[in-house]
Amino acid sequence: MHDYIKERTIKIGRCIVETKHTVRTIAKEFGVSKSTVHKDLTERLPEINPDLADQVKHILEYHKSIRHLRGGEATKIKYKKTSGKKREVLAAGKV
Repeated sequence: MHDYIKERTIKIGRCIVETKHTVRTIAKEFGVSKSTVHKDLTERLPEINPDLADQVKHILEYHKSIRHLRGGEATKIKYKKTSGKKREVLAAGKV
């Protein structure tokens, strides 16, 4: 494994433990894909730093356990935005 990959993996691991952000957010911050972040955290980190990997694993499990709530909230927000626009279009059409 290349040194830059090891360094990135450790930085990502520390970042997720400190901030408790999601994989998507971390991927955007580091300029890599979600798949790369996930692979770094689940496959590479345990080989490099098992203690940090254990902390990260708990955070990832927590995010997985609440993902259905996040999805429901996102859908709720989406439909609130679209229903407001529909009302505006209908009101404009009546005038």
